[in-house]
Parts: sequence; structure tokens; C-alpha cells
Amino acid sequence: MRTRPLLNRGLAEMGTTIFAEMSALATATGSINLGQGFPDTDGPEEVREAAVRALRDGRGNQYPPGPGIPELRGAVAEHQQRFYGLTYDPEREVLVTAGATEAISASLLALLEPGDEVIAFEPFYDSYAACIAMAGAKRVPLTLRVPTFRPDLDELRSLITPRTRLLLINTPHNPTGLVLTPDELAAIAELAVERDLLVIVDEVYEHLAFSAGGHRPLAALPGMRERTVSISSAGKTFSFTGWKVGWVTSTPELIAAVRTAKQYLTYVSSGPFQYAVAEALRLPDRYFETFRADMLRKRDLLSTGLSGAGFRVFQPEGTYFITADITPLGEKDGLEFCRALPERCGVVAIPNSVFYDDVEAGRSLVRFAFCKRDEVLREAVIRLGGESGAAIC
Repeated sequence: MRTRPLLNRGLAEMGTTIFAEMSALATATGSINLGQGFPDTDGPEEVREAAVRALRDGRGNQYPPGPGIPELRGAVAEHQQRFYGLTYDPEREVLVTAGATEAISASLLALLEPGDEVIAFEPFYDSYAACIAMAGAKRVPLTLRVPTFRPDLDELRSLITPRTRLLLINTPHNPTGLVLTPDELAAIAELAVERDLLVIVDEVYEHLAFSAGGHRPLAALPGMRERTVSISSAGKTFSFTGWKVGWVTSTPELIAAVRTAKQYLTYVSSGPFQYAVAEALRLPDRYFETFRADMLRKRDLLSTGLSGAGFRVFQPEGTYFITADITPLGEKDGLEFCRALPERCGVVAIPNSVFYDDVEAGRSLVRFAFCKRDEVLREAVIRLGGESGAAIC
């Protein structure tokens, strides 16, 4: 009789993602889905039409080159230079992936061995934990705590051991909305150089940093270009999350390592969409400025509504998520609260506790996405009682 579990032990604790569970609840109850982070409108029409042209012209309908089409790799390199002054060789230092999630998976699988330790900000995007587990490594959380969610840099230093292989940084940070300051980035860079650590930086919300100065890439700091794997994608910036086009920029040696792992995951993907994203990255500055301003306005709309409904709101500095505390509502458990909220109010949110190893640190916190149409956000606020100032629902 078989006694060994079928599922890999490293993944046994993961289960079904909370996003699948809550999105299914939204569908079953007809609720407004402010849980999963995807917009409810498409991105720029000219970018969509670029994908249609590629399909009709037969570009990308067969396997594209393994590292990505030259047009997109060139556009990524131009983007890094244009916004951050970072120079990358599109031939050797840019890799196209099936979204940022594959970029993260391939990077962790390529750079980690069993027994290595990875320090990551907690709460963390759930795929981080799964990918670290699949690599046989150990995640070491640095907990970001209310009310500011700022990283304790002394604690970060104390977590580093001889087994620490890399730091996994996410800025702007999902789900807290933290954007690392120049001083915090400098301290992290200094520590990485001092301890000779690799750094993976998830920057998918790079164009949604609302704080003064916007997003600052870690790779631009002294000593970091040669040890940093920078990851981003088109989904969040251009509102085409279903296209799954991401990329990695780094040194030739690190790109070669990540590409080795990536080629055995999907090999290639998103052929026609790569051509469209190449055009998207070259959109004029006014697109990126308007996109950021629109999301900032939506943030303020939902933030005001949640506060009016009785939540304690932690104003995000970036991303398109708001973290709120349910304690003022007389609630304690975010998971129970979110599972009941669709029937109770017709709104779906995500419990932050699923993003923590230290579950108690996020027990009463929930996350709302504001990347929705204004009328949808207003209706959600009404359902939650935010406009009337009444108790929730």
C-alpha cells in the first residue's frame, strides 16, 4: 500500500491559492471582486491593436526565440535606460518570460540549492514561498509590521547566516503598498555587497509608486548591478494581465543561469503579445503619468470609502492594493471575515494572513484592490456602508 504522500512535501502546506478561492466566491455570489489584482478594463487601444496586427501578420504565431523576440528585448533595455539610466545589452542581459511569476520561479530555481536560505519581506506574494520550497531552500521572513510596514534593517542584518544565498525584495510591495526609501535601498545594497549576497527584485509595480521620487531600482546603486536580478512585467503597467509577458534584466552570467531554468518551464510564450508589449514600452511619458495619476485617484476614492465604513486604512505608497485592519469593526480574523464578506456585503477581499509565516502579525488585516472602474469602487463603498458612515453592511 502506498504510504508516501502524492504531493511534494515542500508544497504540501500551500494548498489552493487564496486567489482561486476568493474569485470563486465572487462568481458564486455575484460579488464585486476587489480581491484578485486585475483591472476590469483593458489597457491602451493602440497596444491591443499591435497584438492584432502581429497575429494577422503571422508574427509570433509559431515559437518565438527562447530569450524573447529582439524587438521586445530592445524595448526593455530602452525602458531601463529611459526611466532609470540603467544600461543593458538586449542580446545578453534581457530575458523575456511568461509573466513575472515565471521570472521569479526561474530565478529562484536557477540560483538556489537545497539548504540555501532566502530572506524575503513578509507578507509576501504567495508564489515566493512555493518557488523557494520547490528549489529545496528555506524562506526566512523579515516581517513588515503595522502601522508603517517599514523594514527593520537591524533585524535584516541579524537574519543573515552563512547559509543565506539571496535577498528577495519587492518594491513597491504587494500587499502592504510599501515603497522603499533611498536610505532603505542604500542600506540593503550596502548589506548585500558586504555579505556578498545575490538579490532578486520584483518591480512589477514600478510605475505605480505614488511617493515623491517614484520607484528607484536597487540595481542602480553602487555594487548592485552585478548581483541584482531585476524583474518586471507588462500586466500591471498596461492592464493586460492575461497576456503574461514579463522580463528579467541582469548581468550576462545571471541571465544565462535564469535562462537555463526558464527553458525547462515554458521554453517560450506569448508570441504575438511580445510584439505588442514592445510597442507599449515605447509609449510616451504622458501614458505612464496618466496611468499613475488615475490609480492614485482610485486609491483615494477607495481609501476614503473604507475609512467611512469603519476600517483602519493603511494608505499605500504604491501598487494598486490597500491594506486595512478589521479590528475597529469588532472583527479579529481576516480569513473568516473575507470568507463571510461576499454573502454579507457582496464584496470580495483577500485576507493578508495567508501571506505570512507569522500569521498573527497579519491576522486582522485584509487587502482590497482598487484597479477597478470608478463606478465599481463607488458601488463597493456603498455596499460596505462607507458613504453613509454606517457600520459595515
